[in-house]
Amino acid sequence: MLDLFKNLFGGSNTAEIKEIIANGGIIIDVRSAGEFAGGHAQGAKNIPLEQLQSNITKIKAFKKPIVVCCASGMRSARAKTVLTNQGIENVYDAGGWTNLR
Repeated sequence: MLDLFKNLFGGSNTAEIKEIIANGGIIIDVRSAGEFAGGHAQGAKNIPLEQLQSNITKIKAFKKPIVVCCASGMRSARAKTVLTNQGIENVYDAGGWTNLR
């Protein structure tokens, strides 16, 4: 049951995510521009969930692990699915952006 919640609301542990970021991982915050402007993780790039498909080439060009986050974990879980379905490997779901503080 715990695995189900991890998959829905941010499947990776915080220590692992922070290590990935410290080693050059790219944070993509998939909330709206307005939500992002209200606060976000340091260094995060804002690509709203509905714009992920049109930014696949840009995201693939990073050639680094990708950490997705949002407000609660729902959109980041969907974002991880979108990215992995497009062949992007090393995608990690941090859940809510506040987990990255």
